[in-house]
Amino acid sequence: MKNDFELINVLISKQKLEEKLNLMIYGSAEIREKGGKKYIYVHYRDGGVLTTKYAGEYTDELYNLILNNNAEVKKIKKEIKTLEKKLKELGYSFPGLSDKVKLNIDFAKRNMAMTIYDQAILEGVATTFVDTENIIEGGKVNNMTSDDIMKIINLKHAWEFILNENVVLSPDNFSLLSQINKLVIEGFYYNAGVVRSTPVRIGGTTWSPSIPIESEIISEMDELVNSDLSEVDKATELLLYVMKRQIFIDGNKRTAVLFANHYLISHGLGIIAIPADLTDEYKKLLISYYEGKDESKIKMFLKEKCYIALK
Repeated sequence: MKNDFELINVLISKQKLEEKLNLMIYGSAEIREKGGKKYIYVHYRDGGVLTTKYAGEYTDELYNLILNNNAEVKKIKKEIKTLEKKLKELGYSFPGLSDKVKLNIDFAKRNMAMTIYDQAILEGVATTFVDTENIIEGGKVNNMTSDDIMKIINLKHAWEFILNENVVLSPDNFSLLSQINKLVIEGFYYNAGVVRSTPVRIGGTTWSPSIPIESEIISEMDELVNSDLSEVDKATELLLYVMKRQIFIDGNKRTAVLFANHYLISHGLGIIAIPADLTDEYKKLLISYYEGKDESKIKMFLKEKCYIALK
């Protein structure tokens, strides 16, 4: 279990370094002239392939930035190699992603804004699709609280995490679930990602979940993942399980949707999202599910109205 958490932390560190690397302009600088103006192109290797990229119109600042970046890139790549070595020591392999999984990742990225909007509405965030899209793209919005904006930003970070190629094929276990919750409620609770130790109440019902025990959660999740259910059924069961058990102090619905999507995407099977316009219907079914009623109805609802298969 300790190794699982360490593995996830190393993967996150590697992901952040790779994201930083992708944002940097670096390589062998070439200055080309055209129409009396100078332009900078950089040459570098990407996955062993020599690549040329336009950097911008020549300025001393841009040229010096590229030179400075080249020195930093060497350090970053060295750190990445150290992390990859650590991952191998932890038993992590680097299997290539299948074409189907790659296609699923692209599909999820294209639909990320809508999926995050659906999740935000389910959580009661006062937003519109346009505002959600603006926040995801780093723009400014009006008439939204800082907490609601932060929830959307956190969802963006959590989606970027589960769609990272290093993370996509990570096991669907409690360590991954915990990290998703940390990202979802980052900045709101100091004990994000930790199994709650205090009671919680659910609006709309007198039913209340028991205090979860980490060892039981780990065992129950492993049992679900290794069951004989179809992969899509496993994803819906995992989603409902995390929501009903209320494992964390907050963000359980968001965490559950992300975790179920990680499972589906890692198998190249599509995505799942509760449409914003069906939120009220879903919440009614969810209350019945919490109370042990109509369990088949909410499962059918998820598969028929929320699941988008990859074709």
